[in-house]
Amino acid sequence: MYIEKIKSPADLKQLDLEALKTVASETREAVLNRVSKHGGHIGPNLGFVEATVALHYVFDAPADKFVFDVSHQCYPHKVLTGRAAGFLGDLDDMNAISGYSSPTECPEYDNFEVGHTSTSISLATGLQKVRDIRGSHENIIAIIGDGSLSGGEAFEGLDEASELGTGIIIVVNDNEMSIAENHGGIYKNLRALRESHGECQHNWFKAWGFDYHYLEEGNDVEQLIKVFASVKDTDRPTVVHIHTEKGHGFAPAVENKEAWHWGAPFNREDGSRPAAPAVETYEALFSDWMLREMKRDSTLIAVTAGTPAAGGFTPEKRREAGKQHIDMGIAEEQAAAMISGMAKGGLHPVWTVYSTFIQRTYDQIAQDLCINANPAVINVMGGGIRSMNDITHICLFDIPMLCSIPGLIYLAPTTCEEYFAMLAWAIRQDRKPIALRVPTGGVVHSDAPVDEDYGYRASYRVTHRGSTVAIIAAGSFYQKGEAVRALLAEQGIDATLINPRYLNEVDAETLDSLKPDHRLVVTLEDGCRDGGFGERIAAYYGTSDMKVMVGGVKKGLYDRYDAQQLMADNRLLDTQIVEDIVRVIG
Repeated sequence: MYIEKIKSPADLKQLDLEALKTVASETREAVLNRVSKHGGHIGPNLGFVEATVALHYVFDAPADKFVFDVSHQCYPHKVLTGRAAGFLGDLDDMNAISGYSSPTECPEYDNFEVGHTSTSISLATGLQKVRDIRGSHENIIAIIGDGSLSGGEAFEGLDEASELGTGIIIVVNDNEMSIAENHGGIYKNLRALRESHGECQHNWFKAWGFDYHYLEEGNDVEQLIKVFASVKDTDRPTVVHIHTEKGHGFAPAVENKEAWHWGAPFNREDGSRPAAPAVETYEALFSDWMLREMKRDSTLIAVTAGTPAAGGFTPEKRREAGKQHIDMGIAEEQAAAMISGMAKGGLHPVWTVYSTFIQRTYDQIAQDLCINANPAVINVMGGGIRSMNDITHICLFDIPMLCSIPGLIYLAPTTCEEYFAMLAWAIRQDRKPIALRVPTGGVVHSDAPVDEDYGYRASYRVTHRGSTVAIIAAGSFYQKGEAVRALLAEQGIDATLINPRYLNEVDAETLDSLKPDHRLVVTLEDGCRDGGFGERIAAYYGTSDMKVMVGGVKKGLYDRYDAQQLMADNRLLDTQIVEDIVRVIG
């Protein structure tokens, strides 16, 4: 095999065209070997194999700088930059390699930690400016998929690259897909450019001031080498628009591009996956609930920003919802502002977004939504320790972020029944924007009574009244609070248990009621404790005699962590919490 001997891209330059085609074939096989055994991003990486071989053959990394957008297409790059073992070796070798661009892993060839979308052009303009100031001559190459062009930062990067006016090469990998299908006006021009082989009268990139090159044969190594060689060392802002096939070379991924964007391990021979256990998910429960309600209420709108799976909206369910489902592409800022506008006009939008991606739109939630007090609803999915765990996809920071925004109520349901009661109220009410932190760690049912209406001021629910110790356990950590209370009872400590429900502010009346017969309040939250829910309670008690033990994860950037180990490191295992409580109260 060639790729076992390729230790750096320089090794490619010794090969002829036929050998390069073999390298591409071996690289594709290596990617398939990894994703079939380890899981990961499948379709986008398979479609960018030939382009990666051609880029590394023509350009001179690491002197020339590659910046990958969202990293969904960086696996072939890793294979060709000395990390083939992570694709050909055993699971330990694979686990050692991140699924994203990572200078921590490979500082020579990976210029940035990248996992969120639409960032590559902006990052590359920074390197462009460095080169221009230093007077050096390296090529700066930003690689961005057509799906990522829907994000606002991509527009800002294009604007600045054009303004700088010096050499930068932007490779637009157009496979006609985002995670799901593309949405947005820019895709009309991309389609016109594809259909005219780059010759149509209206050219979005030329209008920005870019030199423009189109290549229809985006999976042809020879043609790719020619077009990349033609722009090497350019002194102009340049776009190379290549038409590729998502999933190229693996029939199941070509036939069902959305399902094969990312996936768990699978059988290479037929593309089959192990039968998943039949378990309830909030994604499926939510989309089913919304579809039933949509039939009754034509003003109810399900909103997603490039990730319809977050709300369980499969292609079939999107078709059933029709105009009552809207996906504006990977543009969370647009989503936040648009739901505000819809709510202002009398619609009832529910935007479902992963915790890690809501970080991209702080200002729009604060300015466009909350200042205007428009009653839109935000479903925050995957918040907590037991969610995505790559350093670029940590889901621990939504509580500190959202609870710092005035005018937003952030509710934390503890069970399926409580979640849907809160969701129905949030849609029904007409005074404020409401966010709900959908529980993680599995669907938990309860026959305990839940309220149908929730006020606009925090109102905690005391589910068991004891003394000495009070446990305030929020959202998906409520069941942990129940377990801790049970363990304390075995030691003769009858602890109070509280479901706070509201994350954004304290319930002063309930907190004050604990002062006469409690010595310690323990808060438990499934996320970052710094700036979080528990610290707000600790601040409330302030100079009083009440001790507060804040339970959560210490602020940090954790990469590919083990959830159980992270909880243990932060004293969040049930037995550790009990040990600490007993130690504090003596």
